[in-house]
Amino acid sequence: MAGERTFVDINVKRALLREYLMEEVKRAGFGGADIQRTPMGTRVTLYTERPGLVIGRKGDSIKALTDAIQFDFGFDKPQVEVVEVENPNLNAQIMSEKLASALERGWHFRRAGHSTVRRIMDNGARGCQVIISGKLTGQRHRTEKFKEGHIKFCGEPKLLFMEEGFTPAKLKQGIIGVKVQIMHPKARLPDEVRIKDVAAPEAQAAASAEPAPAEPAKEQASAEPAPAETPAEPEKPAHRKRKEPEKPTEQPKSAEESAKAEPQKQAEQPKPVPKKHAEEPVKPAEQAKPAPALKEPVQQTPAPVQPEKPETKKPETEKPKEGKDDSAESK
Repeated sequence: MAGERTFVDINVKRALLREYLMEEVKRAGFGGADIQRTPMGTRVTLYTERPGLVIGRKGDSIKALTDAIQFDFGFDKPQVEVVEVENPNLNAQIMSEKLASALERGWHFRRAGHSTVRRIMDNGARGCQVIISGKLTGQRHRTEKFKEGHIKFCGEPKLLFMEEGFTPAKLKQGIIGVKVQIMHPKARLPDEVRIKDVAAPEAQAAASAEPAPAEPAKEQASAEPAPAETPAEPEKPAHRKRKEPEKPTEQPKSAEESAKAEPQKQAEQPKPVPKKHAEEPVKPAEQAKPAPALKEPVQQTPAPVQPEKPETKKPETEKPKEGKDDSAESK
């Protein structure tokens, strides 16, 4: 019984510390606390929406929290760490505090509940449930539930994927309890089956990789068996043009060598062969005469007679007499 009492006392101390931190860090947006015992002491991790308010100027607020945890609650060598919440709209404790503050400010419970559910689902949650219970419209106690998406009520999926937050709202007619349950977006339920395509990543990797040398490729093909797929038709090799052998460049010869080589070249040159059976011109008499074609009578149309134009006589210019010119020259 002594051992059981020690466990109960430790859990009671942790519950009281959690309530104290919730009240002290209310303005910064309390998102939860994690308390762990280590060989170096007790480590307390605070999840808040605005960690700057928890730390304070020059760390005054966090020092006050550390002293209160050590002396008021009796934890040995407490180490307080403050962590910022990545997405406050997916934190159940923060959303329950916001809903409770909205009810305290005078919002209608239906309007506040629907707006909270819509905000949670818009941020990618797989499911959520909001429960508001208390004196909502009169003196009689009521419970209203607002839910959407996947919700797990029992079993291992609830312990792993469902996050729960609770905050009391103090109204004039009494205290109203606000409970928010959220299923994380990355939750994978047991009935969900995913089939992985093994061939697709290998094909993408082969296409993106650079062509490897021939020897490593052969070793890899011998080490890894080829997948059972339909053999693809081999591609026809492209025809390549044969390279002509390069002619050796002749070096310049001296005068004596060139003189000796000339008679040899003349001897090697082939003699002209006389052309036999030369084509003789075909005589016109021997050519085949074409057969005379039948001539059809051609009707000749008489040409139109043009009227003759009267000849115009040019006026004769008077020529000087030759005798006078001779007399003038003699004079």
